[in-house]
Amino acid sequence: MKYVSTRGQAPELTFEQAMLTGLARDGGLYVPETFPTLSTDQIASFAGKPYEDVAFEVMKPFVGDTFTDTEFKEIIKRAYAGFSHAAKCPVVQLSENHFLLELFHGPTLAFKDVAMQLIGQMFEVALKRRGDRVTIVGATSGDTGSAAMEAFKGLDAVDLFIMYPHGRVSEVQRRQMTTPTESNVHALAVDGDFDTCQALLKDMFNDFDFRDEVKLAGVNSINWARVLAQVVYYFTSAVSIGAPARTVSFTVPTGNFGDIFAGYVAKRMGLPIDRLIIATNQNDILHRTMESGDHTKTGVTPSVSPSMDIQVSSNFERLVFDLYDQEGAAVAQLFDALKEDGTFTLSQGAIGKLRDEFDSGRCSEDETSATIKKYVETTHEVLCPHSAVGVKVADENIKDAPMITLATAHPAKFPAAVKDACGVHPDLPAHMADLFERDERVTRVAGDLAAVEAVIRKGIK
Repeated sequence: MKYVSTRGQAPELTFEQAMLTGLARDGGLYVPETFPTLSTDQIASFAGKPYEDVAFEVMKPFVGDTFTDTEFKEIIKRAYAGFSHAAKCPVVQLSENHFLLELFHGPTLAFKDVAMQLIGQMFEVALKRRGDRVTIVGATSGDTGSAAMEAFKGLDAVDLFIMYPHGRVSEVQRRQMTTPTESNVHALAVDGDFDTCQALLKDMFNDFDFRDEVKLAGVNSINWARVLAQVVYYFTSAVSIGAPARTVSFTVPTGNFGDIFAGYVAKRMGLPIDRLIIATNQNDILHRTMESGDHTKTGVTPSVSPSMDIQVSSNFERLVFDLYDQEGAAVAQLFDALKEDGTFTLSQGAIGKLRDEFDSGRCSEDETSATIKKYVETTHEVLCPHSAVGVKVADENIKDAPMITLATAHPAKFPAAVKDACGVHPDLPAHMADLFERDERVTRVAGDLAAVEAVIRKGIK
């Protein structure tokens, strides 16, 4: 399996190279040259299998010979050993034709754990084999940062720096990033919003002198391995409610487009998905793109679902690459325009392909709170604000195919928003009960490339 850049000017890489490289040197994102397909019989055989076994079968074609079968199975086993639910990503029923995929049973209570725990194990094996050391820098709107710290803390071959937008994450999210004691992990509170952090990360990768000096690597969803790990739970959840004998639809609360792109990959692999539905909060660039074909930044407005407060959806580039028949030059032109002018317009052909695969919806702040309240009263299900965005949009789009909505975080990560909506204060699990008593360690830094690079240079072991 070879990996190519969405902008067409970077060399082809193996899985291991793509994983350790992160962003391509031409500014693009790596994608597999082709998508392997699974037979109907193989998908049907997933029924009743442990999550780890399905993960191996789904991901192995993408990984190739980077790891031996025995090695890869051990990596997967270690990655999910710390999850609190035996099913890892269980499905619960909300109503007759609506199901909730719970992705928050990992150590930091968010869906990012599903991929990050796996990447941590893969990095450790690959780097040990190479005798190498890397500096991982990540940008987070809230959940990626804590998941990355949990996965990489204490590892000898990695220095990890996480940038988050100062004052724009929840208290629980912030403390999960600022309280680890391991010396190889660092929290950077950046002046600006998530898009500021994400732009700084991309600029770092494009500063080749710095990139090579610190051996820069990335674990944001710009890293293909992140997306790949998320493909698995589309298969396990769909099979649990009757696939491949019947089609299913998915609604995904998303800001950076990575989680729903994983669903698109699952469909390309043969999973019978009817519709993929993009659910956005008030920062609705993806929904507006679906409606008009214009992909235009309008600024970020803080919300009760802060992990979706994004206007530059990095993984949308991976889909656009497919919409434009893998024409890297066309993709580069569009995303250069987005960076320079804040806007681009999809061609009519691309818009048609987009709408063939996806639907979308938007959820306001009041609607988010109302959805949390409604489901506590009718089902006793306590939703986090991001999951509530998904559930509200899903309810508007349920047709004949059963609907699975991705519940992306535990409500205890956003206790104030949940309590304001429904009067219930969701408690943190026992292993995090003392979170607000732990000492914090954080560096405040300007939203400036030179300033951030200086902090990273100083912090490297």
